[in-house]
Amino acid sequence: MNRNLIQSALLAATLLLSSNYALAAETKPATAGEAKVGSAPKPADKGAKAAKPAAEVKPVDINSASKAQLKKLPDIMDEEADKIIAGRPYLTKANLVTRNIVPAGKYENLKKLVIAKQKPDVKAKSGK
Repeated sequence: MNRNLIQSALLAATLLLSSNYALAAETKPATAGEAKVGSAPKPADKGAKAAKPAAEVKPVDINSASKAQLKKLPDIMDEEADKIIAGRPYLTKANLVTRNIVPAGKYENLKKLVIAKQKPDVKAKSGK
């Protein structure tokens, strides 16, 4: 009985600890053609005029952006911009939180405004 209780407690602790890391991981955003689960198309309001589409904001690449470009992001000051530049390269934008570059609260405001592009591997292209 005690052995089963201890095993269950250890399993629960392991799941809790591993879930904290999984929360910081970023999921792949849906493409424009994919529909979100549970969302139905909204009918157009016939009486309202057609709204102009919002201007698309180009996301900032945290692997190649200059300090000036990074400082244009909300809540990013000189210190955070320097930390982002010093921590390059990033595999995903979630690395900003997992590497303690920016706090999780700031990341929530930034995650839709940044991307982490990867440089193509020169050896892979040349076949060597």
